[in-house]
Amino acid sequence: MRILISLNAEDASAVKNLNKHAIQGFIYNLLRGTEYGERHDEPRFKFFTFSDVFIDSKGRPCILVSSPDRSFIQALHDSLKNRGRVHIGKIEAEVAETKRINLPLRRRFQTGSPVVLYMDKEKNEYFKLHEHRDLLFFLKRLKENAEKKYNAFYREDFILEGPIFDRMIPKLRKNGKLDVYVKVVKNGVPFAVIGSNWELLEKERIKPGERRFYRFIMDAGLGEKNSLGFGFLNPIRR
Repeated sequence: MRILISLNAEDASAVKNLNKHAIQGFIYNLLRGTEYGERHDEPRFKFFTFSDVFIDSKGRPCILVSSPDRSFIQALHDSLKNRGRVHIGKIEAEVAETKRINLPLRRRFQTGSPVVLYMDKEKNEYFKLHEHRDLLFFLKRLKENAEKKYNAFYREDFILEGPIFDRMIPKLRKNGKLDVYVKVVKNGVPFAVIGSNWELLEKERIKPGERRFYRFIMDAGLGEKNSLGFGFLNPIRR
């Protein structure tokens, strides 16, 4: 499930360029006083992600937050409905609209924020499509990461048969490169997170016993650093 947060701001472009850590902090602030108020400090998967900021048809900056936990989305909705204005980082904005959305499961997805995976976590080395050129490694790590999060959420021992996706089309940047470098600032210290965007991630056939798994990754996100706004998925209708 997900929630659409639409904002009115004097400078929509400033909101669009907000640092992901600022948006993460905004979400955690909304959760204060709820049953999820300690989620930030819990040594566990956070089970939520959010999209890159986008501008809607009315010129408003918007953020989509998704989670497989409906109560988590409800907590955000309840917190927002009592707020006329909010602060995201150093920017103040008016809450124009909030809307809970429950999308149907599809076989095709595209990313709403870059997918991040580690090549070597101990060395803090990210997987780079342009440099490493190992799609089998990428698919294997995506699947392992998704299974681990799914089993932690549902307390199961689910193993997906076959690849997590059968067809993949990356989204090229204007410079022709595959990888996206996102600058994140935490406590005044900048660091780069490297990921990739995808025009298409397709599973040819989702079996009945796999539907909950694919709905989970649609809501929880793909890859690493989901709670920092990476790996957000949008189902494609066609």
